[in-house]
Amino acid sequence: MREYLLTLCVTAAVTYLLTGPVRKFAIVAGAMPEIRARDVHREPTPRLGGIAMFFGLCAGLLVADHLTNLHQVFEKSNEPRALLSGAALIWLIGVLDDKFEIDALIKLGSQMIAAGVMVVQGLTILWLPIPTVGTVALTQWQGTLLTVALVVVTINAVNFVDGLDGLAAGVVCIAAAAFFMYAYRIWYSYGIEAAAPASLFAAILMGMCLGFLPHNIHPARIFMGDSGSMLIGLVLAASAISITGQVDPDSLFGGSERNTVHQMVPVYIPLLMPLTIIAIPAADLILAIVRRTWRGQSPFAADRGHLHHRLLEIGHSHSRAVLIMYFFSALIAFGALAYSVNAASMWIVLGVVFLSAIGLVLLLLPRFTPRAPRWAESFVPPRYRRRRRTAAVTAGEGAGEGEGGAESAADEERVPVTAGVSGVNGATAVGSRTRTR
Repeated sequence: MREYLLTLCVTAAVTYLLTGPVRKFAIVAGAMPEIRARDVHREPTPRLGGIAMFFGLCAGLLVADHLTNLHQVFEKSNEPRALLSGAALIWLIGVLDDKFEIDALIKLGSQMIAAGVMVVQGLTILWLPIPTVGTVALTQWQGTLLTVALVVVTINAVNFVDGLDGLAAGVVCIAAAAFFMYAYRIWYSYGIEAAAPASLFAAILMGMCLGFLPHNIHPARIFMGDSGSMLIGLVLAASAISITGQVDPDSLFGGSERNTVHQMVPVYIPLLMPLTIIAIPAADLILAIVRRTWRGQSPFAADRGHLHHRLLEIGHSHSRAVLIMYFFSALIAFGALAYSVNAASMWIVLGVVFLSAIGLVLLLLPRFTPRAPRWAESFVPPRYRRRRRTAAVTAGEGAGEGEGGAESAADEERVPVTAGVSGVNGATAVGSRTRTR
Protein backbone atom coordinates (compact mmCIF):
# COMPACT_ATOMS: atom_id res chain seq x y z
CA MET A 1 0.00 0.00 0.00
CA ARG A 2 2.88 2.43 0.75
CA GLU A 3 4.26 2.02 -2.75
CA TYR A 4 0.86 2.71 -4.28
CA LEU A 5 0.54 5.79 -2.06
CA LEU A 6 3.98 7.00 -3.13
CA THR A 7 3.13 6.49 -6.80
CA LEU A 8 -0.13 8.38 -6.34
CA CYS A 9 1.59 11.31 -4.59
CA VAL A 10 4.33 11.59 -7.21
CA THR A 11 1.78 11.54 -10.01
CA ALA A 12 -0.33 14.20 -8.30
CA ALA A 13 2.69 16.40 -7.55
CA VAL A 14 4.04 16.28 -11.11
CA THR A 15 0.59 17.00 -12.55
CA TYR A 16 -0.01 19.87 -10.15
CA LEU A 17 3.39 21.51 -10.68
CA LEU A 18 3.24 21.25 -14.47
CA THR A 19 -0.30 22.58 -14.85
CA GLY A 20 0.77 26.19 -14.19
CA PRO A 21 3.47 26.26 -16.90
CA VAL A 22 1.14 24.37 -19.24
CA ARG A 23 -1.49 27.08 -18.74
CA LYS A 24 0.99 29.76 -19.79
CA PHE A 25 2.00 27.66 -22.79
CA ALA A 26 -1.65 27.22 -23.81
CA ILE A 27 -2.19 30.98 -23.70
CA VAL A 28 0.90 31.63 -25.81
CA ALA A 29 -0.05 28.87 -28.25
CA GLY A 30 -3.53 30.31 -28.64
CA ALA A 31 -5.35 27.27 -27.27
CA MET A 32 -8.09 29.53 -25.89
CA PRO A 33 -11.14 29.15 -28.14
CA GLU A 34 -13.95 31.65 -28.07
CA ILE A 35 -16.96 30.89 -25.89
CA ARG A 36 -19.46 28.69 -27.72
CA ALA A 37 -23.23 28.61 -27.34
CA ARG A 38 -23.12 25.42 -25.26
CA ASP A 39 -20.36 26.63 -22.89
CA VAL A 40 -21.10 27.60 -19.31
CA HIS A 41 -17.98 29.66 -18.54
CA ARG A 42 -18.08 33.39 -19.25
CA GLU A 43 -14.59 34.14 -20.52
CA PRO A 44 -12.07 32.31 -22.73
CA THR A 45 -10.08 29.78 -20.73
CA PRO A 46 -6.94 27.95 -21.89
CA ARG A 47 -7.09 24.23 -22.60
CA LEU A 48 -4.29 21.65 -22.97
CA GLY A 49 -4.44 20.62 -19.30
CA GLY A 50 -4.01 17.08 -20.57
CA ILE A 51 -0.33 17.82 -21.19
CA ALA A 52 0.34 18.03 -17.46
CA MET A 53 -1.80 14.95 -16.83
CA PHE A 54 0.11 12.90 -19.39
CA PHE A 55 3.47 13.75 -17.87
CA GLY A 56 1.99 12.88 -14.48
CA LEU A 57 1.08 9.48 -15.92
CA CYS A 58 4.63 9.01 -17.22
CA ALA A 59 6.10 10.02 -13.85
CA GLY A 60 3.85 7.59 -12.00
CA LEU A 61 4.80 4.67 -14.24
CA LEU A 62 8.49 5.58 -13.98
CA VAL A 63 8.41 5.69 -10.19
CA ALA A 64 6.44 2.44 -9.95
CA ASP A 65 9.00 0.71 -12.18
CA HIS A 66 11.73 1.51 -9.63
CA LEU A 67 9.83 0.34 -6.54
CA THR A 68 10.49 -3.13 -5.16
CA ASN A 69 7.01 -4.65 -5.27
CA LEU A 70 5.48 -2.71 -8.13
CA HIS A 71 8.49 -3.45 -10.33
CA GLN A 72 7.15 -7.01 -10.58
CA VAL A 73 4.14 -5.69 -12.46
CA PHE A 74 6.46 -4.53 -15.27
CA GLU A 75 8.39 -7.81 -15.24
CA LYS A 76 5.42 -10.16 -15.34
CA SER A 77 3.06 -8.13 -17.51
CA ASN A 78 3.28 -6.00 -20.61
CA GLU A 79 0.12 -4.08 -19.70
CA PRO A 80 1.88 -0.93 -18.37
CA ARG A 81 3.72 -0.53 -21.69
CA ALA A 82 0.50 -1.17 -23.59
CA LEU A 83 -1.23 1.52 -21.56
CA LEU A 84 1.55 4.03 -22.14
CA SER A 85 1.51 3.39 -25.90
CA GLY A 86 -2.24 3.83 -26.21
CA ALA A 87 -2.21 6.85 -23.88
CA ALA A 88 0.53 8.58 -25.88
CA LEU A 89 -1.44 8.18 -29.11
CA ILE A 90 -4.77 9.36 -27.73
CA TRP A 91 -3.07 12.23 -25.89
CA LEU A 92 -1.39 13.46 -29.08
CA ILE A 93 -4.72 13.46 -30.93
CA GLY A 94 -6.28 15.33 -28.02
CA VAL A 95 -3.58 18.01 -28.06
CA LEU A 96 -4.13 18.56 -31.79
CA ASP A 97 -7.88 18.76 -31.23
CA ASP A 98 -7.51 21.33 -28.43
CA LYS A 99 -5.57 23.53 -30.80
CA PHE A 100 -7.06 22.87 -34.24
CA GLU A 101 -10.53 21.30 -33.60
CA ILE A 102 -10.20 17.92 -35.32
CA ASP A 103 -13.29 16.36 -36.92
CA ALA A 104 -15.28 14.03 -34.66
CA LEU A 105 -14.95 11.03 -37.00
CA ILE A 106 -11.16 11.41 -37.04
CA LYS A 107 -11.12 11.40 -33.25
CA LEU A 108 -13.32 8.31 -33.20
CA GLY A 109 -10.94 6.51 -35.55
CA SER A 110 -7.99 7.55 -33.40
CA GLN A 111 -9.68 6.13 -30.32
CA MET A 112 -10.13 2.79 -32.08
CA ILE A 113 -6.49 2.78 -33.17
CA ALA A 114 -5.32 3.54 -29.62
CA ALA A 115 -7.43 0.67 -28.32
CA GLY A 116 -6.01 -1.59 -31.03
CA VAL A 117 -2.47 -0.66 -30.02
CA MET A 118 -3.20 -1.81 -26.47
CA VAL A 119 -4.82 -5.02 -27.70
CA VAL A 120 -1.78 -5.90 -29.82
CA GLN A 121 0.45 -5.55 -26.76
CA GLY A 122 -1.69 -7.80 -24.60
CA LEU A 123 -4.11 -5.47 -22.82
CA THR A 124 -7.30 -7.17 -23.93
CA ILE A 125 -10.29 -9.05 -22.60
CA LEU A 126 -9.64 -12.79 -22.63
CA TRP A 127 -12.77 -14.02 -20.88
CA LEU A 128 -15.90 -12.75 -19.20
CA PRO A 129 -17.46 -13.83 -15.88
CA ILE A 130 -21.14 -14.40 -16.64
CA PRO A 131 -23.71 -14.85 -13.84
CA THR A 132 -25.07 -18.42 -13.44
CA VAL A 133 -22.73 -19.55 -16.24
CA GLY A 134 -19.22 -18.94 -14.95
CA THR A 135 -16.17 -17.89 -16.90
CA VAL A 136 -16.63 -17.78 -20.68
CA ALA A 137 -13.51 -17.74 -22.86
CA LEU A 138 -13.54 -15.35 -25.82
CA THR A 139 -12.00 -15.79 -29.21
CA GLN A 140 -9.32 -13.36 -30.34
CA TRP A 141 -11.74 -11.39 -32.50
CA GLN A 142 -14.41 -11.30 -29.82
CA GLY A 143 -11.93 -10.07 -27.24
CA THR A 144 -10.56 -7.43 -29.61
CA LEU A 145 -13.97 -6.05 -30.56
CA LEU A 146 -15.16 -5.98 -26.96
CA THR A 147 -11.97 -4.25 -25.82
CA VAL A 148 -12.15 -1.59 -28.53
CA ALA A 149 -15.84 -0.99 -27.79
CA LEU A 150 -15.22 -0.57 -24.06
CA VAL A 151 -12.35 1.85 -24.65
CA VAL A 152 -14.32 3.98 -27.12
CA VAL A 153 -17.43 4.11 -24.92
CA THR A 154 -15.47 5.03 -21.79
CA ILE A 155 -13.44 7.73 -23.54
CA ASN A 156 -16.52 9.39 -25.00
CA ALA A 157 -18.50 9.04 -21.77
CA VAL A 158 -15.80 10.93 -19.86
CA ASN A 159 -15.51 13.45 -22.70
CA PHE A 160 -19.27 14.11 -22.63
CA VAL A 161 -19.35 14.71 -18.89
CA ASP A 162 -16.51 17.25 -19.10
CA GLY A 163 -18.80 20.27 -19.16
CA LEU A 164 -18.37 22.00 -15.79
CA ASP A 165 -15.31 23.10 -13.86
CA GLY A 166 -13.86 20.14 -11.99
CA LEU A 167 -16.63 17.74 -13.02
CA ALA A 168 -14.81 15.20 -15.18
CA ALA A 169 -11.67 15.10 -13.01
CA GLY A 170 -13.72 14.67 -9.83
CA VAL A 171 -16.05 12.00 -11.18
CA VAL A 172 -13.18 9.98 -12.64
CA CYS A 173 -11.19 10.35 -9.39
CA ILE A 174 -14.12 8.95 -7.40
CA ALA A 175 -14.47 6.07 -9.86
CA ALA A 176 -10.73 5.36 -9.72
CA ALA A 177 -10.77 5.34 -5.91
CA ALA A 178 -13.57 2.78 -5.79
CA PHE A 179 -11.92 0.67 -8.46
CA PHE A 180 -8.56 0.79 -6.68
CA MET A 181 -10.11 -0.53 -3.48
CA TYR A 182 -11.75 -3.34 -5.39
CA ALA A 183 -8.66 -4.32 -7.38
CA TYR A 184 -6.28 -4.00 -4.41
CA ARG A 185 -8.53 -6.23 -2.31
CA ILE A 186 -8.49 -8.96 -4.96
CA TRP A 187 -4.71 -8.74 -5.33
CA TYR A 188 -3.70 -8.35 -1.69
CA SER A 189 -6.36 -10.40 0.09
CA TYR A 190 -6.53 -13.32 -2.32
CA GLY A 191 -3.08 -13.18 -3.91
CA ILE A 192 -4.36 -12.83 -7.48
CA GLU A 193 -1.38 -11.14 -9.12
CA ALA A 194 -3.32 -10.48 -12.33
CA ALA A 195 -5.13 -7.69 -10.43
CA ALA A 196 -1.89 -5.79 -9.69
CA PRO A 197 -1.78 -3.81 -12.98
CA ALA A 198 -5.35 -2.62 -12.49
CA SER A 199 -4.49 -1.43 -8.97
CA LEU A 200 -1.49 0.48 -10.33
CA PHE A 201 -3.48 2.10 -13.14
CA ALA A 202 -6.22 3.19 -10.72
CA ALA A 203 -3.70 4.70 -8.28
CA ILE A 204 -2.00 6.67 -11.07
CA LEU A 205 -5.36 7.83 -12.39
CA MET A 206 -6.29 9.16 -8.95
CA GLY A 207 -3.01 11.07 -8.84
CA MET A 208 -3.61 12.61 -12.27
CA CYS A 209 -7.05 13.85 -11.27
CA LEU A 210 -6.09 15.06 -7.79
CA GLY A 211 -3.11 16.98 -9.18
CA PHE A 212 -5.23 18.72 -11.79
CA LEU A 213 -8.32 19.49 -9.69
CA PRO A 214 -6.87 22.47 -7.74
CA HIS A 215 -6.42 24.30 -11.05
CA ASN A 216 -9.77 23.19 -12.44
CA ILE A 217 -12.27 23.79 -9.64
CA HIS A 218 -14.74 26.63 -10.17
CA PRO A 219 -13.75 29.14 -11.39
CA ALA A 220 -11.33 27.11 -13.49
CA ARG A 221 -8.02 28.63 -14.55
CA ILE A 222 -7.44 25.91 -17.16
CA PHE A 223 -9.45 23.14 -18.82
CA MET A 224 -8.14 19.64 -19.42
CA GLY A 225 -9.54 19.70 -22.96
CA ASP A 226 -9.85 16.58 -25.07
CA SER A 227 -6.16 15.88 -24.42
CA GLY A 228 -7.08 15.31 -20.78
CA SER A 229 -10.61 13.90 -20.94
CA MET A 230 -9.75 11.27 -23.56
CA LEU A 231 -6.56 10.40 -21.66
CA ILE A 232 -8.22 9.74 -18.31
CA GLY A 233 -11.04 7.93 -20.07
CA LEU A 234 -8.52 5.58 -21.69
CA VAL A 235 -6.70 4.94 -18.39
CA LEU A 236 -10.02 4.20 -16.69
CA ALA A 237 -10.96 1.78 -19.46
CA ALA A 238 -7.53 0.11 -19.24
CA SER A 239 -8.05 -0.52 -15.52
CA ALA A 240 -11.42 -2.13 -16.17
CA ILE A 241 -10.11 -4.24 -19.05
CA SER A 242 -7.12 -5.42 -17.05
CA ILE A 243 -9.11 -6.81 -14.14
CA THR A 244 -12.21 -7.92 -16.06
CA GLY A 245 -10.44 -9.73 -18.85
CA GLN A 246 -7.33 -11.01 -17.08
CA VAL A 247 -8.48 -12.27 -13.67
CA ASP A 248 -9.91 -15.79 -13.97
CA PRO A 249 -11.11 -17.19 -10.62
CA ASP A 250 -11.92 -20.58 -12.18
CA SER A 251 -8.30 -21.20 -13.17
CA LEU A 252 -6.75 -19.83 -9.98
CA PHE A 253 -8.94 -21.35 -7.29
CA GLY A 254 -10.69 -24.59 -6.62
CA GLY A 255 -12.67 -26.24 -3.92
CA SER A 256 -13.65 -24.33 -0.81
CA GLU A 257 -11.15 -21.53 -1.46
CA ARG A 258 -12.78 -20.77 -4.79
CA ASN A 259 -16.21 -20.81 -3.15
CA THR A 260 -14.97 -18.37 -0.54
CA VAL A 261 -13.78 -15.98 -3.21
CA HIS A 262 -17.08 -16.25 -5.04
CA GLN A 263 -18.97 -15.49 -1.84
CA MET A 264 -16.85 -12.46 -0.98
CA VAL A 265 -16.32 -11.27 -4.56
CA PRO A 266 -19.25 -12.59 -6.63
CA VAL A 267 -18.37 -13.79 -10.09
CA TYR A 268 -20.42 -11.05 -11.74
CA ILE A 269 -18.80 -8.17 -9.82
CA PRO A 270 -15.78 -7.96 -12.19
CA LEU A 271 -18.31 -7.40 -14.97
CA LEU A 272 -20.45 -5.01 -12.92
CA MET A 273 -17.75 -2.77 -11.44
CA PRO A 274 -16.52 -1.31 -14.77
CA LEU A 275 -20.12 -0.37 -15.54
CA THR A 276 -20.86 1.21 -12.17
CA ILE A 277 -17.75 3.38 -12.10
CA ILE A 278 -18.81 5.07 -15.34
CA ALA A 279 -22.55 4.91 -14.65
CA ILE A 280 -23.13 8.67 -14.61
CA PRO A 281 -20.95 9.47 -17.69
CA ALA A 282 -22.37 6.47 -19.56
CA ALA A 283 -25.94 7.54 -18.80
CA ASP A 284 -25.15 11.03 -20.07
CA LEU A 285 -23.63 9.53 -23.23
CA ILE A 286 -26.64 7.32 -23.95
CA LEU A 287 -29.13 10.12 -23.32
CA ALA A 288 -27.17 12.47 -25.59
CA ILE A 289 -27.11 9.95 -28.45
CA VAL A 290 -30.85 9.23 -28.11
CA ARG A 291 -31.71 12.92 -27.83
CA ARG A 292 -29.69 13.99 -30.85
CA THR A 293 -30.81 11.06 -33.00
CA TRP A 294 -34.45 11.75 -32.13
CA ARG A 295 -34.00 15.33 -33.34
CA GLY A 296 -32.43 14.15 -36.59
CA GLN A 297 -28.98 15.43 -35.60
CA SER A 298 -25.63 13.72 -35.63
CA PRO A 299 -24.73 11.92 -32.37
CA PHE A 300 -21.58 14.05 -32.32
CA ALA A 301 -23.47 17.35 -32.60
CA ALA A 302 -22.89 19.45 -29.48
CA ASP A 303 -25.85 20.73 -27.47
CA ARG A 304 -26.82 21.91 -23.99
CA GLY A 305 -28.86 18.91 -22.92
CA HIS A 306 -26.29 17.11 -20.79
CA LEU A 307 -27.04 16.21 -17.19
CA HIS A 308 -24.94 19.06 -15.80
CA HIS A 309 -26.72 21.54 -18.06
CA ARG A 310 -30.08 20.31 -16.78
CA LEU A 311 -28.92 20.78 -13.17
CA LEU A 312 -28.11 24.40 -13.98
CA GLU A 313 -31.44 24.90 -15.70
CA ILE A 314 -33.48 23.82 -12.69
CA GLY A 315 -31.64 26.34 -10.52
CA HIS A 316 -28.53 24.72 -9.07
CA SER A 317 -25.39 26.80 -8.85
CA HIS A 318 -22.25 25.72 -10.70
CA SER A 319 -20.58 24.33 -7.58
CA ARG A 320 -23.71 22.61 -6.30
CA ALA A 321 -24.31 20.91 -9.66
CA VAL A 322 -20.78 19.51 -9.59
CA LEU A 323 -21.16 18.30 -6.00
CA ILE A 324 -24.44 16.57 -6.85
CA MET A 325 -22.75 14.72 -9.70
CA TYR A 326 -19.95 13.77 -7.30
CA PHE A 327 -22.49 12.48 -4.81
CA PHE A 328 -24.31 10.18 -7.19
CA SER A 329 -21.06 8.93 -8.75
CA ALA A 330 -19.74 8.01 -5.31
CA LEU A 331 -23.05 6.44 -4.30
CA ILE A 332 -23.13 4.12 -7.30
CA ALA A 333 -19.41 3.23 -7.34
CA PHE A 334 -18.95 2.67 -3.61
CA GLY A 335 -22.35 1.02 -3.33
CA ALA A 336 -21.22 -1.61 -5.84
CA LEU A 337 -17.92 -1.90 -3.96
CA ALA A 338 -19.71 -2.52 -0.66
CA TYR A 339 -21.96 -5.08 -2.34
CA SER A 340 -18.89 -6.94 -3.63
CA VAL A 341 -17.62 -7.27 -0.06
CA ASN A 342 -20.84 -8.63 1.41
CA ALA A 343 -23.67 -9.21 -1.02
CA ALA A 344 -25.93 -10.66 1.68
CA SER A 345 -25.97 -7.61 3.96
CA MET A 346 -29.32 -5.85 4.11
CA TRP A 347 -27.63 -2.83 5.74
CA ILE A 348 -25.85 -2.06 2.47
CA VAL A 349 -29.13 -2.00 0.57
CA LEU A 350 -30.78 0.18 3.21
CA GLY A 351 -27.80 2.52 3.23
CA VAL A 352 -27.93 2.95 -0.54
CA VAL A 353 -31.68 3.62 -0.39
CA PHE A 354 -31.23 6.18 2.39
CA LEU A 355 -28.45 7.99 0.55
CA SER A 356 -30.49 7.94 -2.65
CA ALA A 357 -33.29 9.70 -0.78
CA ILE A 358 -30.83 12.34 0.39
CA GLY A 359 -29.67 12.78 -3.20
CA LEU A 360 -33.27 13.24 -4.33
CA VAL A 361 -33.73 16.00 -1.75
CA LEU A 362 -30.57 17.70 -3.00
CA LEU A 363 -31.87 17.58 -6.55
CA LEU A 364 -35.14 19.25 -5.52
CA LEU A 365 -33.55 22.07 -3.51
CA PRO A 366 -34.08 24.76 -6.21
CA ARG A 367 -37.80 23.92 -6.29
CA PHE A 368 -38.32 25.69 -3.00
CA THR A 369 -36.61 28.61 -1.28
CA PRO A 370 -36.44 28.11 2.51
CA ARG A 371 -36.84 31.26 4.58
CA ALA A 372 -35.53 31.76 8.09
CA PRO A 373 -37.73 33.24 10.83
CA ARG A 374 -37.41 36.99 11.20
CA TRP A 375 -35.64 36.69 14.55
CA ALA A 376 -32.91 34.56 12.90
CA GLU A 377 -32.42 36.63 9.73
CA SER A 378 -29.24 38.25 11.04
CA PHE A 379 -27.60 34.84 11.40
CA VAL A 380 -28.24 33.44 7.91
CA PRO A 381 -27.08 34.45 4.39
CA PRO A 382 -29.17 37.15 2.65
CA ARG A 383 -30.74 34.68 0.22
CA TYR A 384 -32.58 32.99 3.11
CA ARG A 385 -34.04 36.26 4.50
CA ARG A 386 -37.53 37.51 3.79
CA ARG A 387 -37.68 40.40 1.39
CA ARG A 388 -38.05 43.79 3.13
CA ARG A 389 -41.17 45.57 2.07
CA THR A 390 -40.71 49.12 0.80
CA ALA A 391 -42.65 52.17 1.88
CA ALA A 392 -44.77 51.91 -1.23
CA VAL A 393 -45.71 48.35 -0.41
CA THR A 394 -46.50 49.37 3.14
CA ALA A 395 -48.70 52.16 1.83
CA GLY A 396 -50.45 49.66 -0.38
CA GLU A 397 -51.11 47.51 2.64
CA GLY A 398 -52.35 50.59 4.48
CA ALA A 399 -55.03 50.95 1.87
CA GLY A 400 -56.15 47.67 3.27
CA GLU A 401 -58.65 46.80 0.59
CA GLY A 402 -58.56 46.07 -3.07
CA GLU A 403 -56.79 43.60 -5.27
CA GLY A 404 -53.61 45.72 -5.53
CA GLY A 405 -53.19 45.97 -1.79
CA ALA A 406 -53.56 42.24 -1.31
CA GLU A 407 -50.95 41.46 -3.96
CA SER A 408 -48.43 43.96 -2.64
CA ALA A 409 -48.75 42.51 0.84
CA ALA A 410 -47.23 39.21 -0.29
CA ASP A 411 -43.77 38.40 1.02
CA GLU A 412 -42.78 36.79 -2.27
CA GLU A 413 -42.61 38.31 -5.71
CA ARG A 414 -41.66 37.04 -9.12
CA VAL A 415 -38.19 38.18 -10.13
CA PRO A 416 -36.78 37.35 -13.60
CA VAL A 417 -33.31 35.83 -13.67
CA THR A 418 -31.51 36.26 -16.98
CA ALA A 419 -29.03 33.90 -18.57
CA GLY A 420 -25.57 33.89 -17.11
CA VAL A 421 -26.53 35.99 -14.08
CA SER A 422 -26.18 34.69 -10.58
CA GLY A 423 -29.56 34.63 -8.91
CA VAL A 424 -31.33 33.17 -5.92
CA ASN A 425 -29.34 30.62 -3.92
CA GLY A 426 -26.34 31.35 -6.10
CA ALA A 427 -28.05 29.68 -9.07
CA THR A 428 -26.68 30.34 -12.52
CA ALA A 429 -29.41 30.06 -15.11
CA VAL A 430 -28.66 28.70 -18.54
CA GLY A 431 -31.68 30.39 -20.05
CA SER A 432 -34.00 33.15 -18.99
CA ARG A 433 -36.55 32.04 -16.43
CA THR A 434 -38.66 33.32 -13.58
CA ARG A 435 -38.01 32.35 -9.99
CA THR A 436 -39.81 32.99 -6.74
CA ARG A 437 -37.78 35.10 -4.40
